[in-house]
Amino acid sequence: MTSITTSDGVQLFYKDWGPKSAQPIVFHHGWPLSSDDWDNQMLFFLGKGFRVIAHDRRGHGRSSQVSDGHDMDHYASDVAAMIDHLNLRNAIHVGHSTGGGEAARYVARYGKGRVAKLILIAAVPPLMLKTAANPGGLPIEAFDGLRSQLAANRSQFYRDFPSGPFYGYNRPGSEPSQAVISNWWRQGMMGGAKAHYDGIKAFSETDFTEDLKSITVPALVLHGDDDQIVPIGASAPLSAKLLQAGTLKIYENLPHGLCTTHADVINADVLAFIAG
Repeated sequence: MTSITTSDGVQLFYKDWGPKSAQPIVFHHGWPLSSDDWDNQMLFFLGKGFRVIAHDRRGHGRSSQVSDGHDMDHYASDVAAMIDHLNLRNAIHVGHSTGGGEAARYVARYGKGRVAKLILIAAVPPLMLKTAANPGGLPIEAFDGLRSQLAANRSQFYRDFPSGPFYGYNRPGSEPSQAVISNWWRQGMMGGAKAHYDGIKAFSETDFTEDLKSITVPALVLHGDDDQIVPIGASAPLSAKLLQAGTLKIYENLPHGLCTTHADVINADVLAFIAG
């Protein structure tokens, strides 16, 4: 199993496919999933000649189910340790949802001289939580509800979430894929309940405003306007404005899990941005 051990003793699992001489693309997964959520994209970009890398965040997937460090600072530091270990340069970082926050913080704090471009897809920045300064955010009760469901019956919660709002399967006329739902549940249940519980605070209460402002590399922000998990009003348009070289693309009627439901569309747009 390919893994590294961080300075605080966490074993991080990662995948590293393709020629070591090729330009690397690093994928950052969403909550509470694993690097497996990027299978489609990794195979697609591998076929285009890139080196593709994805890790399981601490407490998620095949990485250590540790008790502590489930916050964006540790997430970004863990990525930096993996990038240093692999000595990646000229890398493209792609983050979905919580992974978008992780990618943004990594690029802002550790990416100088190593990062070529950043892509944020249905990502949590700049801040999900409703505050006086962020009136368009979601109330704390929404995240307390996620914590309550996780603590009460994580397995059931991890069936209900992808069966409904994550992929837009609760919308009229949608055709839910049981295979997609089961794969979401499988990935979620591989990880640790403590990491996932703490991770809700990490993705909802972390303010990425200063991170985004400091990022100078070209950045693409993609978001569906029917995202029921990270509502577009307080996310993508604000992030694109904060980024020094940000480009925004909004998809009509697409859900939060658009990398799965509309992989062909997302893959094509990401490839075009990388090549541009």
